[in-house]
Amino acid sequence: MHLPFGNGGCKRGPVVARCLGIMALLALPLAGCDAEDRADDGGPADIRTTVISTFKRGSGETQFGALEFIGGLELSSDNALLGAISAIRFRPDQQHFVSVLDTGHWLTGAIVRDDKGRLKGISEARIAPMIDRDRGTDVGTGGMDAEGLALRGDHILVSYEQHHRVDTYPDPGFEISPPDDSLPIPIPRVELRSNRSLEALMIAPQSSPLAGAAVIVTEDSLDEQGNMFAAVLEGPLQGRFTVRRYGDFDVSDGVFLSDGDLLLLERRFGLVHGLGVRIRRIAGADIKPDAVLDGKVIFEAGSGYQIDNMEGLDVFRAADGSLHLIMVSDDNHSILQRSLMLEFRLRDEGAAGRN
Repeated sequence: MHLPFGNGGCKRGPVVARCLGIMALLALPLAGCDAEDRADDGGPADIRTTVISTFKRGSGETQFGALEFIGGLELSSDNALLGAISAIRFRPDQQHFVSVLDTGHWLTGAIVRDDKGRLKGISEARIAPMIDRDRGTDVGTGGMDAEGLALRGDHILVSYEQHHRVDTYPDPGFEISPPDDSLPIPIPRVELRSNRSLEALMIAPQSSPLAGAAVIVTEDSLDEQGNMFAAVLEGPLQGRFTVRRYGDFDVSDGVFLSDGDLLLLERRFGLVHGLGVRIRRIAGADIKPDAVLDGKVIFEAGSGYQIDNMEGLDVFRAADGSLHLIMVSDDNHSILQRSLMLEFRLRDEGAAGRN
């Protein structure tokens, strides 16, 4: 989703400055508004990085809830297409990744680490326009508002807002191919908000009761009780369920752990509370048709931390056996926001995930 805010004020001064930055940003075009000027055939992207060594501003603290901060990067490039990162998924080598931009582009590349194993840079980066069912590109339009992403076998799945759908692309070949199929969505279309719908797309473990099914959670498409619509898109437990919504946090991504539990990334923006991000852990055994799900908040951070509009989340097991989480932010192509990549270590793998 395109959000009208930036965190430039958060790092520059008091609340007044932040609010002025927000007001200024409201007058700026959001992601996609000038995409016609940026649309091209894509290609290599030289991504510059600034290392983020501390997560909490002015503090060397590393433990934040169940997560331990390892390191991070701020990304920039002379390639105007870089930005608006909505989701990221890592290949099995834990180095190469695939991302989608909500302007209708693929971003691929590889992370580079220093001699201590911390994030150092991005290499092999390429940006390419996504091809639609009609073999067009339509970058920057509502038709290609890519938000969720999942890798499964020989396909890549992408969820879209505005023109609500989950398309599947061949892998390899996704960068030069139209989708070869779409998955049914068991949520009434009338319930899906134009720019706040199919935000988080995940693949459950094959060994779980969901048997490797694709799962979708909406951002802010709510039922009569104010819960977020969600669904298992296929398999033995196919059907609709909901996730409780608290405060002004909206779901922006999610990922399954190997034990079947679901981590949901949620972000917040408001003039009173400013920026916020948190992760809820939901017990995988609870995911079934007609269920109303909740979970334990295992991580939360606000404007005093190195965050922005956090939109993407992935997890992988590192060589030492620990689980690593990587988050990325959507800068909305705004001069007041940043494209961030943050890495954490999950410290409570055995948590039940319930309140």
